[in-house]
Amino acid sequence: MIQPYYMNRELSWIGFNVRVLEEAEDPNNPLLEQLSFSAIYQSNLDEFVQVRVGAMIDRMEHEPKKKDSRSGMKPKEQLNAMLEEISALLPRKDRAYFRTMEQLRAYGIEHVTFNDATPEEQTYLEQYFKMEVKPLLSPIVIDKGQPFPFLKNKSLYIVVQLAAKSGVKLGIIPISSHALRVIRLGRTGRFVLLEDLILHFATQAFKGHKVLEAAVMRVTRSGLITYGGHAPDEGTDFCDVMEELIHKRSKRQAVRLQMNSSLSPEVMEFLLGKLCLKKKQLFFEEAPLDLSFVYKLQEFNDTPELRYPPQKPQNRRDISARKSMMTQIAERDILLSYPYESISPFLRLLDEAALDPDVASIKITLYRVATNSRVVDALCQAADNGKDVLVLVELRARFDEENNIRWAKRLIDAGCTVIYGPHNMKVHSKLLLISRRTENGVQNFVQVGTGNYNEKTARIYTDLCLMTSNPDIAEDARHVFDALSTDSLLEHTNALLVAPLCMRSKLLAMLEEEIIRAKNGEEAYFAAKVNSISDKGLMDKIVEASQAGVKVEMAVRGICCLKPGVPGYTENVRIVSIVGRYLEHSRIYIFGTKERRRVFISSADFMTRNTVHRVEVAAPLYDEHLREQAVSLVQLCMSDNTKARIGQSDGTFVHCIPATGKAAINAQQIQYENAAAAAKKR
Repeated sequence: MIQPYYMNRELSWIGFNVRVLEEAEDPNNPLLEQLSFSAIYQSNLDEFVQVRVGAMIDRMEHEPKKKDSRSGMKPKEQLNAMLEEISALLPRKDRAYFRTMEQLRAYGIEHVTFNDATPEEQTYLEQYFKMEVKPLLSPIVIDKGQPFPFLKNKSLYIVVQLAAKSGVKLGIIPISSHALRVIRLGRTGRFVLLEDLILHFATQAFKGHKVLEAAVMRVTRSGLITYGGHAPDEGTDFCDVMEELIHKRSKRQAVRLQMNSSLSPEVMEFLLGKLCLKKKQLFFEEAPLDLSFVYKLQEFNDTPELRYPPQKPQNRRDISARKSMMTQIAERDILLSYPYESISPFLRLLDEAALDPDVASIKITLYRVATNSRVVDALCQAADNGKDVLVLVELRARFDEENNIRWAKRLIDAGCTVIYGPHNMKVHSKLLLISRRTENGVQNFVQVGTGNYNEKTARIYTDLCLMTSNPDIAEDARHVFDALSTDSLLEHTNALLVAPLCMRSKLLAMLEEEIIRAKNGEEAYFAAKVNSISDKGLMDKIVEASQAGVKVEMAVRGICCLKPGVPGYTENVRIVSIVGRYLEHSRIYIFGTKERRRVFISSADFMTRNTVHRVEVAAPLYDEHLREQAVSLVQLCMSDNTKARIGQSDGTFVHCIPATGKAAINAQQIQYENAAAAAKKR
C-alpha cells in the first residue's frame, strides 16, 4: 500500500535542484553569484542524469516491474516523470541565465555572438579563429560509408548537415579542450564562446561541401560503474579493477542529447538512432549547453557588489596557537564548525602527530580530499618519520575514483599501509585515530567529522569536526579500524554508532524511546539535520513518532521522501530546507528534551545507502557545551526565514518569507557573525 506521506526519491531530488535554481533567480543574490547558481544547477543535473537516469534505464531493462517502495511507480513511470520534469525546467533555467547576463551588461560583462560583435571585434575573431582555433579542429564527414564517431561524455560538438543527393550527410567537429572556451574581446568584459565561434565558421571546416544548417550538441552518458560485490581474484590489485571500470564508464550508453537548436527531422532522427536515444531524451536549450565557463567571468570585473562579501574562516580564540593540539584535546573536547571556523586546528593536529616522536600510529579513512591535500602530505610525512600509518582510501567515491587511485598510489609509495575496506560496500565514514605513547600508557585522540578531509570544501560546505580523547570513543574507533583491516563489519559498539550493523537499530531504538515517553504523556522530541532522507524504515518510525505526539524537526537540504504535515500521519513533523551561500552538509541527530538530550554528529544521511550499505560513523557529544552548540545550530536552521524553504504536505517546498515586522534570519550569515564575534573576544 502506497502511503500519502511519502515522495518519490527522484522527483524529490529534482525539487531540490529547483531550490538551487531559485538562488539563480533571486535578485537579492549578487549577479555573479546568480550565474554560479545557474552553473551549479546544471552541474547537479548533469550528475543526476548520469547516475539516476542511467540507473533507471538499467532498471527498466533488468527489473521492469519492480515498484518504488515509496511512490509505487515502476521504472518506466519514474523515468518518464523524471524526463518530463527536467524538460519543463529548461526554459526557466535559460531565462535565469539570460536575465542575469542582461543585467551584467551594465558592468561591462556581455556574452556576444560573432554577428553581435563590432567590425573591429569581428576582424579580431576572424584572425583568432584562423590562428588559434582552426589548427586544433578535427572535422569529420559522416555518410553511408563512414562509421558514426564515439561522442565523449559531456563534451561539446558542432554538428552540421551537409548537402547530399540522398540520405543524411553530416559533419561533426569536436570542440577541443585545449582551446580557450571564453574568448575575451580586448580588455573589456565582452566575450564570445568557443563553440559559437566555431559554429559561425563551420563552413570553413568543410570546404567542398555545402553546409545547410548547424548546431551545438552535447551527449551525456550513463555514469554507472558496477562493482560486482565479490572480492577481486587473488593477486588482483583493486586499483587495477577500478581503473578498468572507470574506462568502461567512459564508454557507457548515451542517456541524454542536448542541442542549442533543432536540425531537420531527418538529421534528428539519424542522431537519435545512432545514439540509441528516444525523443524524450532529446533536450533543446537556448543557454550554453555547458555553463562551467561562468566562473571565468569573475575575473572580468572586480566590483564588490557582484559577489558575496568576503567571509574568512575564523580562528578560534579558545584554541591556543602556542599549545599543542593533542594537549588541548586531552583537556577538553573541541568541536569546529566549518566554514565559519578554520580547519587549521585539525590540520595542526595531523602535522603534530606526524612529527611527534611519541606518536606510534595514525589511522584514517579518506573519501574525497583536496587537489593539493595537506592531509595526504601529513600522512606521508608521518610514514616517512617511522609512524605506522593506516589509510583506508575509498576507491569507489563516485567521480573521484581516479583521484583516489592516484592518492592511494602516492600513500603506498610513501610507506603508508593502504587498504580499501569491505569489498561489498563503500566506507563513507570520516574517522581519525592517533595513538601516542605516554608514561601512563597509550593515549588516543579521535576525530570524527561530518564532511571530507578536504581543505577546499571546508571553505564552502557547512560541516562539524569533533576532536576528543574520550577513551570509550577511542576504543570504538580502534574496533572500527580493526574491522576495516580484516574485511569484516563491526557488530557491537559502546559509544559510536557505526553502520551498517550498529547505527540504524540504535537510531530506531532511541526514536522508540521518545515514542514511549510521548504515549506516557511526557514531552518527547527528535530533531535531525541531514542532506537527505529516504530510508523507509527510519521514515516509518518518524511517522509513528509523530502520531504518538513526538515533536519532530528536521533540516533536510536535498532529497526528502517524507512529507510533513500530512493529517493523521506527520502532523507533528516540520521540515525545512536551506539552500544558500554555503552547501549545508553537516549531519546532527538529537534525541530527547534538554534534561536527557542525546546528540550525535555523523557522516551518515538518513538514506538506506548510508544506514545499510555503507560504513558510517556517528559520534556522541558528551560535553554539555558542545551539545548545546549543535542543538543551537539546528534550531537556528529551523528558524531561518531568508534562505529556508518550508516543506509542504504535498512534498513541495515553499520559500519562507519573514512575517511583517519580523526580523530577517539568515542562519548561515548569523553563524558567520557569531564566529567572527567569538574570534575577537579575548
